[in-house]
Parts: sequence; C-alpha cells; structure tokens
Amino acid sequence: MTTALLILHFCVTIALIGVVLIQRSEGGGLGIGSSQGMGAFMSGRGTANLLTRTTAILAGLFMLLSLTLAVLYKGGVTGAGQDILGQAPQPAATAPVAPPQQAVTPAPAPAPAHP
Repeated sequence: MTTALLILHFCVTIALIGVVLIQRSEGGGLGIGSSQGMGAFMSGRGTANLLTRTTAILAGLFMLLSLTLAVLYKGGVTGAGQDILGQAPQPAATAPVAPPQQAVTPAPAPAPAHP
C-alpha cells in the first residue's frame, strides 16, 4: 500500500509542477496557458480558471498524500532517523571533576637576628 501511495504521490507531484509551469503569470510564463496554445477549445479566462482549479485540486491531493505517508511511516524508520520524541532523554555525559586545588601559601621567611 505504501508503494502505491508513493507512486501516486510522485505522479501528483509531477502533474502539479507541470500545471504550475503551464499557467500564465504576469511575466508570461511558458505561454502555453494562453488562448493561442489551446486553440479554439477555451477562452483565455476559461483556461485560467481551469488551470487554477486543477492546481488547487492537485495541491490538496499533494498535502493529503504527504500527511498520509507521514502517518504511515511514523516509527517505521530505524537507525539514524528514529523517532526522537518518543524516547526518554539521555543523561548528558560529564567529565570527572577533580577535587579543588588548595592554594599553597609560602612559609614566612625567618626573621633576621638582631645582634
């Protein structure tokens, strides 16, 4: 089932990329979405509405498939990508602490003898 969802996800992704590239943007895009590229099939406004709806539907499918695959894979990955939220925190390793060194004070010099 997961393999089928991954293949469907890939197809939806490629279709979404294609539809977004076809759309006419302010800069002209690829120009395929204009009425000249579609012939007499639809007007410019109808083509734009169709592409906008198609983009919205494909984006919704993309999000739904992404969430579904994430739920299916939760906890299924082993190794470096394990679920870190489900584990207890590991205690931090600390270096052994040496006992504090006491300052050594020099012994007072003997007082000079007075004759």
